[in-house]
Parts: sequence; structure tokens; C-alpha cells
Amino acid sequence: MSRKRFIVTGYMARCPIAGVIWQHIHYIVGLQRLGHEVYYIEDSTAHPYHPITYDYVPDWSYTAEIMPKLARQFGFEDRWGYRARYLDDRPTAGLSGARIDELYREADAVLNVCGEQELHEDLLQNRCLIYIESDPGKEQCLIDNDLGAKIRETISHYHAVFTFGENIGSERFPVPLHGIPWQPTRQPIVTDFWKAVTPPPVGAVYTTVANWNTKGKDIEWRGDKYLWSKALEFLRFMDAPQRAGETFELATNLRDEVTRTQLAERGWRLSNPQEISIDHDAYVRYMQHSKGEFTVAKDQYVRLNTGWFSDRTACYLACGRPVITQETGFSQHYGEGRGLLGFRTLDDIAEAVRAVNADYAMHCRAAYEVAAEHFEATKVVASILERAGL
Repeated sequence: MSRKRFIVTGYMARCPIAGVIWQHIHYIVGLQRLGHEVYYIEDSTAHPYHPITYDYVPDWSYTAEIMPKLARQFGFEDRWGYRARYLDDRPTAGLSGARIDELYREADAVLNVCGEQELHEDLLQNRCLIYIESDPGKEQCLIDNDLGAKIRETISHYHAVFTFGENIGSERFPVPLHGIPWQPTRQPIVTDFWKAVTPPPVGAVYTTVANWNTKGKDIEWRGDKYLWSKALEFLRFMDAPQRAGETFELATNLRDEVTRTQLAERGWRLSNPQEISIDHDAYVRYMQHSKGEFTVAKDQYVRLNTGWFSDRTACYLACGRPVITQETGFSQHYGEGRGLLGFRTLDDIAEAVRAVNADYAMHCRAAYEVAAEHFEATKVVASILERAGL
């Protein structure tokens, strides 16, 4: 593979929380390790999110402060740019506006992570835009509901479109694609960033990090409503700790005191996600110090049988921590009950915990092996490039 020049774009500069940062860093480093010249550029009309004030603000000083630190840590110094396109004078940090526009024209391709970077006349100068959908189900349903949906016109500008929904386009996924050539992919993980060298500390428990309730992305399709929030899925499995005989820790922004009490009475430990999400290195340590992950998936992913898999969950696997997670159809592609255990019922959860406890060391080794075989960044990114004709 010859050395090429790639731009990674997305939203880690305007949403600099740990999970989002790592989602993008894995693409950058994966491309670097394949020998390519990699730039990170954001050029958005959206206000950035401030992770301390929990608000979207016109002040982009936090972004300008954190991006140089990330660039130094992950080897893209002098190869990043942020343009506040929502301001009249379009100020920049890192690369100049002129250099950003030049790179759009020169780069062999632009990878739009999560499709979060909106299209504009400057970006459209690039001849090979690659769309990477991380939330499968919604866009396919929107297009089936309305063949003239705006997202369909947006996708038409892309040279190749990929999705984390690995069942999309197969008979296992119920939504017609109307000729859009979705290709399956998954989150790349640089496994050596995560691999733990020691077992978790004594008393470690199953943990996860999640937004409790997220609004604005629910969808209706053929008479049914499909939810994007995890809240109702967690409530469906509220009795999981008692049934499994384990403490499950949930780092989440749940504020309703009645629900918090109900969860605590059933063996859940609730913690504040801010200290974890504000520091991407602390995010790694949190997972490494966990016994494993127990989590649910969003209703959309589950009922539409998308085959989606969480990028955060893949990181737990790379830490060598067993994962018990809600089935979305992913097990048809990887995971055979060793290190990664899917569930659909409370009984499945209890059985999975018993299996992990019966041979914890084996499940830790197997978890890392799943990550290395199926999620290693160089493998995933190389596959994207090959199928995009690059």
C-alpha cells in the first residue's frame, strides 16, 4: 500500500469528552501505523460542547487548548486544524484556513467519523469522501419512510458509505436500503493503548459508562417507535445485579432520585461520569480497574437487529476485561461466549456471570483476543481503505 494523505474529521474537537476523543484517535493512529500522512480537521458551523459547564458555547478556547495536547500525545502535531465556521470571520486554531482548504483539495480521502462533519463547499472539493455511520438503523429508516429524505441527498456526495450495523444489507436486517451501498465496518481499536498488564484490583466490579437519556434521535418506522436512549433498556434489566449476584457500577448522568434509589436497592452502584469523561487517560484506567463490563444497547440497535457493537465495549475487550452485553445480532460475526457474552434475558445475564466467574483468567485472555482479532485498528482501517478503492 503506497503512502497517502488522509484527513480524519468528525467532532472530537467540539465535543472533547473521553469516549468521543478515543473514537477518533483510533482512526488517526490506525492510519498512521499503516504508513500514511494523517491530518485531523474540524470545520463546523456547530458550537463546541464545554465538558465542564455541560453546555454548547460560542467560546472555543477549551477546544483550542486540548487539541494541541492530543496532537502531541498521538503524533499529529502540526497536522490538525479547527475552524469555527459558525463565526463570521471563521477563525482557526492549528492550521490556517488557507492550509485547510488546500488539504481538502490535495488529500486522497476524507474519513468523516460518525458523519458528524457537515458538508460545505470547501470540503466538497475533495474527490473521495468516506462516510462512517456509527448509529445504524435511523438513517435507513428515515430513507425508507421518505425516499426524498435529506440524509439520502447528503449520502449521495460520498464515494463510499460504511456502517457499524454489520447486519445491514443482509436478510437479518428488516429495513430496505433502496440502492444505497452500505458496507459493514466496526470501531477500530489500538489495542496496545488499552491492554492491562495486571489483573483488576481486589473488589473490582462490572462497570460501564453511559448517557442515561438522550433525546432527539428516536425514530418511527412502519408503525413502531424505536428509541435511541438506553434508559428503558437499563430499567428492563434493573434486577440484573440481584439475579447475577454481582454489583454492577453505572457511571451515568441519571438525576432522578426515585430511579437512583430503585437501582441502588437492586445492587447497582451509581457514580459520576464527569471525572472519567473529562480525562481520556482516566477513562482507560477506569476500564482497566474494572472486573469487566456489563451494559445494555439502545432499543434501535436491538429490535432492528443491526449487528451494532459499542466502541466503548471494544475498549473493555482490549483491556482484557470480559464483557456481558445486550445482543444486537453482533454474535453472528464474532464472540463465541469466551470473553464476550451476549444476552437477551435476565437468565442469560446470570448464566454469563457464572461462566466468567468459573474461569475468569481464561475469559480475560479471550476478551483481549477478540479485540485483537476483530477490532485492531490497522486491520479495520485497512479494510475500509481497500473497499473504498484506496
